[in-house]
Amino acid sequence: MISRAFLAAVLLSLSIGAACTNQSPDQIRQKTAEETAAIKRDSKAVAQGVKEGLSNKRAVDLNKASKDDLASLPGITPHQADRIIAERPYASPHQLVTRRILSEDQYSQIQDRVTVNR
Repeated sequence: MISRAFLAAVLLSLSIGAACTNQSPDQIRQKTAEETAAIKRDSKAVAQGVKEGLSNKRAVDLNKASKDDLASLPGITPHQADRIIAERPYASPHQLVTRRILSEDQYSQIQDRVTVNR
């Protein structure tokens, strides 16, 4: 979300820019209102996109996922993604812990995002 300080800075810059022109106070108020409405609309769209991105937690199949897919999981490094691939196949996601690829804490961060399809 856009912070109030950022919004204030944008409005201030619009006001200063408008003051440098030969616009009437009413024209400046109208332009500021239009720009404020556009910023609100855009910030709502950005916030919605972030929300959708965070809620899009599709499951990653440990037996088929690419290195990039595995590395996109929270806390998984490219080195760990390589190790996950090297240890395939998996019978269950928890084998990441039993095979000492991840700690129990690391596994708890991704357990709802990984699956094993045979």
